[in-house]
Amino acid sequence: MNRFDPSRALAIAAGLVIIALTGAAFWLSYAHLAEVALAHGLGQAKERAWAWPATLDLFIVAGELMMLRAALARKVDGWAIALTAIGSVGSIVLNVAGVTGARDAGAVPLLDYVVAAVPPTAALLAFGALMRQVHQALTGDEDTDEVVTPDEAAEPVVHRAEVATVTPHEVTDTVPVAIEQAPAVPEVKPLVICGDRRVFTLTVPTPDPDDEVTVSPDERLRAEAAATIIRAGWVTGTSVAETARQATRSTSYVKKVFARLDDEQGPQSTPGQLALVAAGGGS
Repeated sequence: MNRFDPSRALAIAAGLVIIALTGAAFWLSYAHLAEVALAHGLGQAKERAWAWPATLDLFIVAGELMMLRAALARKVDGWAIALTAIGSVGSIVLNVAGVTGARDAGAVPLLDYVVAAVPPTAALLAFGALMRQVHQALTGDEDTDEVVTPDEAAEPVVHRAEVATVTPHEVTDTVPVAIEQAPAVPEVKPLVICGDRRVFTLTVPTPDPDDEVTVSPDERLRAEAAATIIRAGWVTGTSVAETARQATRSTSYVKKVFARLDDEQGPQSTPGQLALVAAGGGS
């Protein structure tokens, strides 16, 4: 239910009073101008005498309406101002001038002029006030809508979603976890040639690209296997060429390894044969 709005009620009351004032002022001014027209040239034509004041008063109405239109468009209309000024000044002047009539101007009391000037002036001001009320109603300068107080404002309703609380179960059982041991690293043992009491530590020189044998990757032995064959060839007295063929290495490379073994262990006493220790000599 809409509450009583004092501002709107006052605006409506002011509008009604202004309409009544405008109607009364225009009627008085219009009637007096009609009498002036009857007394000055239109005495034999009453219809035209009563239509003649409209040529002035309607200037005021037209000018005020045009000014209202310009105000709504936020513009200034010079024609509207000119029409309103011509109609207002002409109506006031003719109303005042018509007071004299056939009498001497000096014998007319001043108050008679004031009485004659009031209706057109009131009509001008009242119609202007009416246009202002209309302008405010159209543009909404005065907020006449229903005012909602903070007490009447609906409080926002907040719905909180319920979230189920999950309690974790207590863990009582312990499960043994097997930890895998890392595999043992095999022990590296020195090379021992059967039938010989000496133990040789394998020392392989840094390979030289110029000494390598150009063979396919599939036929080429690994460095460890090649070193074992070369050392075995040195111990057994195998020729350099045969040892190089078996180790898939160049002869120059095998010669270098043989020379290094000779420097470290001494040359073989019986080339081409194993240095065997006689079974009887050891006993």
